[in-house]
Amino acid sequence: MSAESPSSPPDLKRRPVNRPVVDSVTTINADGSHRALFPADVRGRFTSGRRFSAYLLIAVYLLLPWIPVNGYPAVFLDVAERRFHFFGFMLVAQDVWLLFFGVSGLGFALFFLTALFGRLWCGWACPQTVFLDHVYRRIERWIEGDAPARRALKAAPLTIKKMARRAAKHALYIFASLVITHLFLAYFVSVPQLWLYLHEAPGEHWASFLFVFIAAGALYFNFAWFREQLCIVICPYGRLQSALSDDHTLVIGYDAKRGEPRGRLGMPGAGACVDCNRCVQVCPTGIDIRHGLQLECIGCAACVDACDEVMTKVHRPTGLIRYDSLSGLGGGITRWLRTRTVIYGVLLLIGASVATFAFSTVKPTNFLVYRMSGAAYFVGADEVRNQFMVRLVNKRITPAEFFVGTEGLPAGVRQTGFAAPVRLGPMAESVSPLVVLMERKDYHGPFKFTVKVSSPDNQFVLTREVEFMGPDVRLLEEEDHEKGIER
Repeated sequence: MSAESPSSPPDLKRRPVNRPVVDSVTTINADGSHRALFPADVRGRFTSGRRFSAYLLIAVYLLLPWIPVNGYPAVFLDVAERRFHFFGFMLVAQDVWLLFFGVSGLGFALFFLTALFGRLWCGWACPQTVFLDHVYRRIERWIEGDAPARRALKAAPLTIKKMARRAAKHALYIFASLVITHLFLAYFVSVPQLWLYLHEAPGEHWASFLFVFIAAGALYFNFAWFREQLCIVICPYGRLQSALSDDHTLVIGYDAKRGEPRGRLGMPGAGACVDCNRCVQVCPTGIDIRHGLQLECIGCAACVDACDEVMTKVHRPTGLIRYDSLSGLGGGITRWLRTRTVIYGVLLLIGASVATFAFSTVKPTNFLVYRMSGAAYFVGADEVRNQFMVRLVNKRITPAEFFVGTEGLPAGVRQTGFAAPVRLGPMAESVSPLVVLMERKDYHGPFKFTVKVSSPDNQFVLTREVEFMGPDVRLLEEEDHEKGIER
């Protein structure tokens, strides 16, 4: 029976293994080349939970562009129209500054959760782990077999059978990469538009085609060859976690007090660890967790399930490898409430509060007032005139009505335009003139006033301060004096 089979007992006559060491990266050979890993399958409560979580996340990723909310996809980042839909809530380009508060809130949440639970994100929800372990490695195991079979296939000479298996595997890799990339594009163009793209020549939408080509190629390279190296070498979160965690942070660790010294069953003075190396065989990053907490550990708990399985078979208590803090593994207690978690929790609360307030300020319309192109003002025989343009954008996905008016105009100043409410369809906009006039003899210099937009029920009011401009008063007085105009 293969060493991978969960039903096989810990074999005391086990074959030699390439044991990881702590002073070098297991997946990098001495010459700097990448050494492929062949993680064995494992069963257990954590593996089942990770699989459920992964398939749920994949289903959410696949379905979100298809689920309509108020007539639009649940998540639709319409870059072309500069409108961004999130479960019925819409932001326009002018609202993008609000994302700063959302990202800040997520950053504080990351600090807080990492201080408490370590790298659970990496092992349970990170897209790299989800797609690699539950899509691409599933394909690999389906075509090439279990870990010993895959290892033997790699070492075998090149034959027609080997070439056929490799070709089938990589064809499915490419197909999976294209599916993931096309669905990602659907978040920006919508599924119906993506379907039209697929039925038209690539040159008709060359930018989208180029994006899919490059992104799918990057995914294929990552999941077919680079794999765990992304977590070990590139990902900044793996480095960041060491600054965010402490001895009371939840990690996966080996109980050395109970497990050492290692020895085979029946060996006098041996600890609980039977040195079966099963924890190394199942590790997706190729480390030996018995060496202590390491940068490469992503908290997936595969070694926990593997060890618990072996402990059950040899009739010893489980938990030799477990989720615990470094303090707990050393025989102490784990303190969840500590200075670090309090500070991060307060920052999270502040960030969430500010983000909530910022998003609550989003109004159902965008409103802009600017001068009509040409001269800043016009001086007639009897009047001084300023001409503005008022731009309104209905950000709702339903028709809306708006009232436009002015406040703060001096007595005798008149306005034309917007005598009736402005009615706009869903996501529509209008640009209309606003003319402000005053008698020439009453003009005594520039002044400011307010243009106001409000809803019929006055639930929201938006204002913009503008300036009424005119000629130099002294020059105007001299001109009027020459013409005999009384001021």
